[in-house]
Amino acid sequence: MAAVLRGSRYLVGRCSRHVDFAYVSTRCLASKTQVGFVGLGNMGNPMAKNLLKNGYPVIATDVFPESCKELQELGAQIVDNPAEVSDKADRIITMLPSSPNVIDAYTGPNGILKKVKKGSLLIDSSTIDPSVSKEMAAAAEKMGAVFMDAPVSGGVGAASSGKLTFMVGGAEEEFTAAKELLSSMGANVVYCGRVGTGQAAKICNNMLLAIGMIGTSETMNLGIRLGLDPKLLAKILNMSSGRCWSSDTYNPVPGVMEGVPSGNNYQGGFGTQLMAKDLGLAQNTATNTKTAVPLGSLAHQIYRMMCARGYANKDFSSVFQFLRDEEGQ
Repeated sequence: MAAVLRGSRYLVGRCSRHVDFAYVSTRCLASKTQVGFVGLGNMGNPMAKNLLKNGYPVIATDVFPESCKELQELGAQIVDNPAEVSDKADRIITMLPSSPNVIDAYTGPNGILKKVKKGSLLIDSSTIDPSVSKEMAAAAEKMGAVFMDAPVSGGVGAASSGKLTFMVGGAEEEFTAAKELLSSMGANVVYCGRVGTGQAAKICNNMLLAIGMIGTSETMNLGIRLGLDPKLLAKILNMSSGRCWSSDTYNPVPGVMEGVPSGNNYQGGFGTQLMAKDLGLAQNTATNTKTAVPLGSLAHQIYRMMCARGYANKDFSSVFQFLRDEEGQ
């Protein structure tokens, strides 16, 4: 009964925004109806799997058909393009590499908005420019749909284990419906404010992550050159004030930790090219807001150099190997 009452309050809020009542009612009360998913890369694939594990029928697509095979074997329905997804589902999640990919997936010739149903909930978990999120929200609103930005933190490991953190921007009255879906893929779902604030939080997080990874790599490299065993140094750092996520969860030195990209020739994980892209977003927003980010600027330069020197497709923790290669080691 309490759930019905909560749903009723949600419906009243939705009706006040002139969104079709019938569509909203169906979406809120039939919570395990089909969910669309666009983008089945390193992050999207495990996220969609967790939706399936939690009982949601999934209809999905990706520009690379081979990326869809595993999900199809697990029971997902695969279609050819985002428009076909929106034709069959009124709750859709997108996880794409960049702003141009998102724009095409939503507004392109075969985009979501070509066949979107009124009252649909569209959640974008890509990391893109906040201004693009606002543009997509405006375009969705014209079609009677609701767009929210919900970028993630935690990497492939958290995506696989369902422990992502979602940073959500959009109308507050939509957050309950968004949280229901996102909680199947994450341990933390945080409301940040209006559309674009989720992206703002993610950009700030990734700038700090890049700075921290470079600092950890420099520190580990210096310690090794001074004769310290890398596992011992990592242990000391992780019980001292220098401890950080890059040192205790995602250490960049091969052999220090198992189950991280540094132990697999920096394959998988979060690509250097994507980190450079996110740092570029941080630089753009810092310029627009006249915010001083000197360490963020240096991190951006380092990751751009890495992309130019063959590290683009390696995990961003390969900055450790990049520093050693720069020394001729």
